[in-house]
Amino acid sequence: MREAEALRAAYDGVTAAITPLSPLELLAPTRCLGWTVADVVHHLTEDARRALVALATPADDLPTRTFVTYWSARSPAAPDWESAERAAAASAWAGRRAASVAREPGLLVELWRETSAAAVQAASTVPHPAVTTQGYVLAVPDLLTTLATEAVLHHLDLLLGLPPAPEPAVSTLDGLLSLASGVRPAHWDIEDYLLKGAGRTALTPADRTALGPAAGAFPLLG
Repeated sequence: MREAEALRAAYDGVTAAITPLSPLELLAPTRCLGWTVADVVHHLTEDARRALVALATPADDLPTRTFVTYWSARSPAAPDWESAERAAAASAWAGRRAASVAREPGLLVELWRETSAAAVQAASTVPHPAVTTQGYVLAVPDLLTTLATEAVLHHLDLLLGLPPAPEPAVSTLDGLLSLASGVRPAHWDIEDYLLKGAGRTALTPADRTALGPAAGAFPLLG
């Protein structure tokens, strides 16, 4: 399955990036405000663990979300900037506290390697067409695309360069931008698109001019 291979590439990219890091390097800051590399690794491990549960939870109902609408459904507009910032800070703080349970940062890398490999194996052998996760029903290819998208974006958060297989995240952003009746600005390269689409980098005046009304939809996902 093409989506399973995309997930494998995304997870392998994260593994290759973090495996050589020293304990102190795992405590370096990332693009996720308030999160160290170890915090991001913990977050991704929890995502891979959720993948294992989802892939073992077949659904009899028709899918209720696609790999695009999954994100729009999970990213309701905040009533104001202050509440959005408070929610983001609370989420970042919860992630830091959860990651700090590990005795030392290197253990998080080992746990990631084991869990992500198991998730990839499960993705390549899942026998059913749809699964349940987080209250939604997704076709298996759509679930795998959401997982790969998350891994690609968090790979970028590690400040270690463009991931080796960014396509799932690009396709997701294309879909979300299309829902906002927008088109990717011609002056953006893929890294610009991923960082700005995920809210890691702010839009410039030139970006807003190129996007027009669709600029109001940014960040497309967080």
